[in-house]
Amino acid sequence: MSLITPSMVQTLQTTLHAKAKAEPSYRFYSLWDKVCRADVLREAWQRCRRNGGAAGSDRVSFKDIESAGMEQWLGRLQHELRLKQYEPGPLLRVWIPKSNGGRRGLGIPTVRDRVVQAAVVVVLTPIFEADLRPEQYGFRPRLDAKTALRQVHQHLTLHGRTHVVDADLTDYFNTIPHGALMKCVARRVADGTLLSTIKAWLEAAVVEREGNRERRSTEARDRSRGTPQGGVVSPLLANLYFRRFVLAWQRSREAQMCRGAIVNYADDLVICCAPGTGGVAMNKMRELMQRLGLSVNDKKTRLVDASTEQFDFLGYTVGQFYGRHGKQFLGTAPSKKSIKRVRKAIHDETSSRWNTTTVEERVRWINQILRGWCGYFNQGPVQTTYTLLSSYTERRLRRWLMRKHKRRGTGYRQYSDEMLYEQLGLYKPVAPGRRQLSAKA
Repeated sequence: MSLITPSMVQTLQTTLHAKAKAEPSYRFYSLWDKVCRADVLREAWQRCRRNGGAAGSDRVSFKDIESAGMEQWLGRLQHELRLKQYEPGPLLRVWIPKSNGGRRGLGIPTVRDRVVQAAVVVVLTPIFEADLRPEQYGFRPRLDAKTALRQVHQHLTLHGRTHVVDADLTDYFNTIPHGALMKCVARRVADGTLLSTIKAWLEAAVVEREGNRERRSTEARDRSRGTPQGGVVSPLLANLYFRRFVLAWQRSREAQMCRGAIVNYADDLVICCAPGTGGVAMNKMRELMQRLGLSVNDKKTRLVDASTEQFDFLGYTVGQFYGRHGKQFLGTAPSKKSIKRVRKAIHDETSSRWNTTTVEERVRWINQILRGWCGYFNQGPVQTTYTLLSSYTERRLRRWLMRKHKRRGTGYRQYSDEMLYEQLGLYKPVAPGRRQLSAKA
């Protein structure tokens, strides 16, 4: 499948974005016909297929659809959408572990609903991109988490905004009020079919399976809150609602007083302020969140003086560090949680349950973990972290090799560094050079 958006879809997106940018108050009255276009639906299918994922509540997977004929399936879906007979199915609730020991519930739509949601995202993203604020970095074209991290670093070092409100919202995605969120959408969208479809996604029932039993609930509709994590359209809706907070903050007197600058990625938020003004910013942030119907997590929200302390943001630790010869600097480094998480992934990949797999396959999986992790955690002085991670990986791989071949010992004599890296092809993390992007640069 092509990873490039087809030219006709690009033309549609460019036209919608240009109109939205040129007329900030314009409302789009005819969008459902764009959602129903064959090229838009095909692009939506390809995006969903690349992301993969399991079947939803109807147990129909991507492979099932492809086996029966993907083009025919898309044709039937298009016909259903054009006749306005489409109705969303229930979500499948899946629980994933959190780093604090708790669990986070994901609402997984059916493949059919994922494709329709992706088609809506293809149409709506260029419209709302004209409205989203520069301070919002999550789930947007040409922006990513590392860009947000570098922005925080610039606020600290270049602009002297060293008092930081490190905010945490309680279950942001699941607490967004439906009424207020739909007003955000309707400010730009006047297409009744599209609005009612989005509302139906927000109010979709949830199915939870325990063995052979199923339990269905309508908590989102009953509470009139939440956009399910796991839905394709949820990131766009979450960004759209968070825009309200950014605008309210920028219009406030406190924002001017504190020289407060927001950096937001999904539900992660920091406000970088002038020294001595962080308390004022925190109080205003709490007030605005309450007005928006959102809840601040008091246990995790704190005020940090980055000139003497550290805080975690998007997997990195940010703040005061000590370099060579005890020299202090404001910088970034992979957080302890992030390092612990990758070590656990390496540990799991070299456990005894994989003894029947080939050495080549096991090294390939380990390399994927290391390359992905180091590809993200390459900001600031990371060579020491890379060295420790390499040593841990070498030790774990040697132990796995010895167990696989039913031999005792640590494996240092049997499997030298040269053998691990040159013969087996183990990936060796190397910190980027000074000319490459780094948070300290």
